[in-house]
Amino acid sequence: METLIERLWHHTPAGDVVGLLATDLQKGLDRFEVEARQRHFGPNAIPVQSGPGAVARFLLQFHQPLLYILMAAAVITAFLGEWVDASVIFGVVLVNATIGFLQESKAAKALEALARTTLTEARVVRSGETRNVPSTELVPGDILLLQSGDKVPADLRVLRARDLQIDESALTGESVPVEKMATELQRETALAERRNMLYASTLATYGQGRGVVVAIGAKTEVGRISELISTADVLETPLTRKIAKFSRWLLVVILVLAAVTFAVGVWRGQAKFEMFMAAVALAVGAIPEGLPAAVTITLAIGVSRMARRRAIIRKLPAVETLGSTTVICSDKTGTLTVNQMTVREIWAGEQAFKASGTGYEPSGEINTSNDEASEVLSNVAAHQSLLAGLLCNDSQLVEAESRWQVQGDPTEGALIAVAGKAGLNAKQISEQFTRLDSIPFESQHQYMASLHSMGSDPSKQIYVKGAVEVVISKCAFALGASGEPQPLNANAITQQMAAMAAEGLRVLAFASKQFASNRNAITHADLGDLVFLGLMGMIDPPRTEAVAAIKACQTAGVRVKMITGDHARTAQAIAQQLGLDGADLSEPHTLVVKTSHDLAETTDQQLIEIVEEVAVFARATPELKLRLVRALQAHGHIVAMTGDGVNDAPALKQADIGVAMGIGGTEVAKEAADMVLTDENFASIEAAVEEGRSVFDNLTKFIVWTLPTNMGEGFVILAAILIGVTLPILPVQILWINMTTAVLLGLMLAFETKEPDIMRRPPRDPSVPILTGELIGRILLVSLVMLVGAFGSFEWALGRGYSDAVARTVSVNVFVIVELFYLFTCRSLTKSMFELGLLTNRWIGVGVAVMVTLQLAFTYAPILNRIFHSAPIGWDAWWRILLTGLATYAIVGFEKWVRRRRQSKGIERAEATTSKRAR
Repeated sequence: METLIERLWHHTPAGDVVGLLATDLQKGLDRFEVEARQRHFGPNAIPVQSGPGAVARFLLQFHQPLLYILMAAAVITAFLGEWVDASVIFGVVLVNATIGFLQESKAAKALEALARTTLTEARVVRSGETRNVPSTELVPGDILLLQSGDKVPADLRVLRARDLQIDESALTGESVPVEKMATELQRETALAERRNMLYASTLATYGQGRGVVVAIGAKTEVGRISELISTADVLETPLTRKIAKFSRWLLVVILVLAAVTFAVGVWRGQAKFEMFMAAVALAVGAIPEGLPAAVTITLAIGVSRMARRRAIIRKLPAVETLGSTTVICSDKTGTLTVNQMTVREIWAGEQAFKASGTGYEPSGEINTSNDEASEVLSNVAAHQSLLAGLLCNDSQLVEAESRWQVQGDPTEGALIAVAGKAGLNAKQISEQFTRLDSIPFESQHQYMASLHSMGSDPSKQIYVKGAVEVVISKCAFALGASGEPQPLNANAITQQMAAMAAEGLRVLAFASKQFASNRNAITHADLGDLVFLGLMGMIDPPRTEAVAAIKACQTAGVRVKMITGDHARTAQAIAQQLGLDGADLSEPHTLVVKTSHDLAETTDQQLIEIVEEVAVFARATPELKLRLVRALQAHGHIVAMTGDGVNDAPALKQADIGVAMGIGGTEVAKEAADMVLTDENFASIEAAVEEGRSVFDNLTKFIVWTLPTNMGEGFVILAAILIGVTLPILPVQILWINMTTAVLLGLMLAFETKEPDIMRRPPRDPSVPILTGELIGRILLVSLVMLVGAFGSFEWALGRGYSDAVARTVSVNVFVIVELFYLFTCRSLTKSMFELGLLTNRWIGVGVAVMVTLQLAFTYAPILNRIFHSAPIGWDAWWRILLTGLATYAIVGFEKWVRRRRQSKGIERAEATTSKRAR
């Protein structure tokens, strides 16, 4: 029995399936056999793998180099007796760990949510009786009955189907319900094409069916997806990787400088205890205590900004990851498209029309194919086609919360909407043409028919809609534009259908017939000698804003790839309309599309080569989506992946940032994702990328701003030891500078608005560190200015006869004022603050005002003088301090100007070389 569960059930005749599973089509399994199989196969539930416990997850938050440095700083500070400062640093560490723990706790629910998707009740035939049982009690061989509204509780082979339609979008990505049948299929039929199989977690939307359970629990398709989720790697984000690397580098530098300080002092004959205290002072000075808080707060501000742009961030580092993104893998349905079928073209009376508007809202225009204004109802064949679409229809449109929605089949909703655009009112038409009988759509017939009375006219009319080849086979004539019957030209109709299908449109044909019988009922035999009315082509159209968003991403150097479960032709048409990968609308077949079938035999290495060149992947299975993400990551790409279904969850987890849909997305997808879109719109992803880049910009600005202070403090201590003079600044004063300026000055950079050219830059190379050579040079330059300014002012004060306390107070104020002036230059790494606008970040002014107030208190308040060993200073010291700050602003501004000139000249030389080669 175990080996049978792995069979290709779609390729096995229905009767053989029943025999292989040793069950009975009419009676099902008996109680004893059910119990035996339950013991053998276990419950029909997906096992949830247990991860680290809550305590272990919390302790793992401290496993970061930067937090090691901070905890060491707190211990050293406590050793120095500065308990308040030690408590502050410990508080920073604890807050960061707590935030990380809370974020990760949400992600651990992904597999639990997946397991919940299959828990339901099932109607099963056992011992000849139909009964409801919990889905967890199902076993292979159970005979199940399904009807509209039922959730499929296990994988089934269809035995009988009557108009059975299944919504498989959560599993396969198929945008419309799939018709099911019992017929045996070819062995190589892809999962999304297996019309004789039903899969756990999908939903019956129409009709009835009977099937036999062939797989339960972990053996189902959704169970295999749970295994894929567990095998997907939990990746570090670019930010966490860069911060970890930067922290390790910083730790080594601090330890080396502290060791050198201690060794040099001892070598010069100074007391070991004093040198140890000096080394501690240097270490405390070099540690950027405010960096973890700055990272957390900057990311939190990014989260808030993204929420206003309809993107909810579940994991803080995901904010910055978006800014690093080099490839966005997007689902089609609902993200790039409106997820509402829309009639785009009408062909009737040998005249073509185009319909505007999107979705189910019955507003828009219907013009000729030459975009000329036209009264479509003056074409009798077109008018009758629209009537047929309204009357041969079992659905309706409703407006709820300012949004039009279809109650019923999406295709029928599109027919009602396009009739409304032509001025036909569905309610009035249905009252005028009373339905007497109908033949519902059945997969074996591929059409629907309805019989209507014609108001006061005693005659009756039959309307038919369905597959083009089936409908025209029943037609003897075609209706002309002026209303006269004409000979049927089947070849012309077929050619027009092929042209519409080539554009990715789903094409329906419409026909009618006067019914002369006295009967008020129709049969299939009555549907001969029909009059062909016309064709309508429909599609789930692209979002207008998605076109602009994709263009913005491509301008920013972010490639967009469509990975969808839908048909290849539909995917290609939508990709062309979106301008995906530079697609040219005038050449509809230039865009290459690969399907899961095309890539089934490719090796991982071959896929790595293919994924760079191809922009559209159709009929994508969960395994293929996961492989595509991994292949892109093998190229060094930072990958964002969107999805809403159960089948998307493994790829969402594997991607550097998973993006789930908030309205129609499954809970599994949301729990596996890092970000959830509340409007399911690709434009929101582009906006989030923009915000993510801004977040990384602001974090970089903070690091470039804060490091010169830490390095300058270290240099001052080291210089004093090398020269053999009194320390110009004490450890407790270093802590005052680092903590107050980080909070009141540095964190104000987190509120900087994004720079105008942020989406015209290429993506950051993931291999490039946070600090480039240029930025390191600037940090060293400012550090030297601080060294010269603080040490020089300290020696100047001693030379004027001032006490050590006064001289050190002068040094402390030099550091603070230089940081203050340097802050204005750090608002942009390339531009001046005047180019950005003086008032674009008002928080800077607030921070500066508070910092100046606190620094005056540090200098003149007696209580702070005692705590921090400071002393009041005179105006002769202040003007030197302010001049040092102004000099710093001027030096950095000049350095920016020089670099910009070099870059612009380099660009001009490159363009000139390119132009010369072109000539």
